[in-house]
Amino acid sequence: MISQLEKEITFRFLKARKNDGFLNVISIFSFIGIALGVAVLIIVMSVMNGFRTELINKIVGFNAHITVDPYQNKIEKKDINQNLKNISKDLIFSNSGEAIIIKNDTTKGILLRGYLGKDFSKLQIFDNNLFLGNNKILSNNHISIGKELSFIHNVDIGDSITLMSSAGMETIIGNLPKQKTFLVTSIFESGMVEFDHNIAFINLETLEEFFNLDKKDRNLEVYLKKPQKIEYQKSIAQENFPNEFVYSWSDMNSSLFSALKVERNVMFIILSLIIIVAAFNIISGLTILVKNKTRDIAILKSIGVLNKSIVKIFFLIGVIIGTSATFFGIILGVTFSLYVENLRQFLSTVFNISLFPEEIYFLSTMPSEINPTSIFIISFCSIMVTILVSIFPALKAAKLDPIKSLKYE
Repeated sequence: MISQLEKEITFRFLKARKNDGFLNVISIFSFIGIALGVAVLIIVMSVMNGFRTELINKIVGFNAHITVDPYQNKIEKKDINQNLKNISKDLIFSNSGEAIIIKNDTTKGILLRGYLGKDFSKLQIFDNNLFLGNNKILSNNHISIGKELSFIHNVDIGDSITLMSSAGMETIIGNLPKQKTFLVTSIFESGMVEFDHNIAFINLETLEEFFNLDKKDRNLEVYLKKPQKIEYQKSIAQENFPNEFVYSWSDMNSSLFSALKVERNVMFIILSLIIIVAAFNIISGLTILVKNKTRDIAILKSIGVLNKSIVKIFFLIGVIIGTSATFFGIILGVTFSLYVENLRQFLSTVFNISLFPEEIYFLSTMPSEINPTSIFIISFCSIMVTILVSIFPALKAAKLDPIKSLKYE
C-alpha cells in the first residue's frame, strides 16, 4: 500500500522547479516519446486491421465463401445434405473460363464467370448503390463488366463488345477460336481494382457453349450465413463431397493474408522500439532527479522514512509519467484512427500527392478499424516497459547514505 506521506512527496517531486530545467526537458521528452509511440502503434495497427477487414469483405463479397469443384461426377442439388443447407444462405452453380475482349482495336484478357439468370441477382456484389444497370437480366448475349474495364475500353451500358474464346471450332480452313458479340447490360464496382479490371459475368449456359464445357464441369458455390467460421464450415462441405475438391476464400488468398499477418507483427515490433527508447529517457530523468534530490532524500531518511518508501516514491514518479503518457497516446491514437481518411484527403489535396494509390492497395479509401484488444496489448506493453525502467533509479535512491549526502550537501 502507498501511504499519504509517500503520495504527497511523490507529487511534490513531480512539480517543476526553476533549478530543474534540464530535468524538466528530459521528463517532457520522455512523456512525448511514449505518447507518440503508443499513438503511432495504435494508428498503424488500426489501419492494418482495417485494411485486412476491408480486403476480406471485398474478397468475400466478390467470391464464393466455399467452392466445390467436381473431378469427374456432376454435382446435383439432390447431393447436398441437410448439414450444408443449414449453414448456407445460397447454393449457386457456376463455371468460368478465360477469354479475350476485343473493342475499338484494343484487346485484353479477362476471366469470364457464368451464372444462371435467376442466380445472378443473388450475388452480393450486385446488391449495392455502385451497381449500374439491370442485375435481373443475364440472358444469352448479355454481359456485366467492371467499372475499370468499361473505362479502359470506353464502354457504357447498351454498347456491344466482342469476346474471343480459348476454345476452337472446326471450319473448312482449320480450327479457329470462337467469337461472340455481347451486349453490356450492367456495370459493377466491387471496390477492388483488380476485380473490376479483369472479371466479367455472362450467362452460364452461354459460357459453357462458348468454351465447349459440359454441365458436369459446373462448380457449386456455397454462400454461408456466417462466413467467419470458415474452417469448420469447409469441413462440413468436405464431408458432403468427400471425393471433390473443396476450397474456401481463405485458401485462395492464404499467401496474401499470411503476408499481411507477418507485416503487422513486424510493424508492431519495430514501432515498439519508439516506446522502449522513450522509456529509457525515464531512467535518465529519474537518475538526475535522484541526484538533484539527494539532500531531500537524506533528510527524509534522517527523520525515519524507510528505504522501501523511498523506492515507492521514485518508482511512482516513473510510473506516473509513463502511465499518463500512455493514456494520452491512446487518446491521440484513437482520434487519429477515427479521422485517418479525412487526414489523408487533406494531405493529398494540400500537397497534391497520392498517399494511398488504389492500384497498389486495391482499395479506394484508407480503412481504419480500432481493435480494443490491440489497444490493450499496446497499453500493457507500454506500462510494463515503464515499470521496468523505473525500478533501477528507485533502488539507487534508496541506497543513498544520509550521513554522506548531508555532509557533502
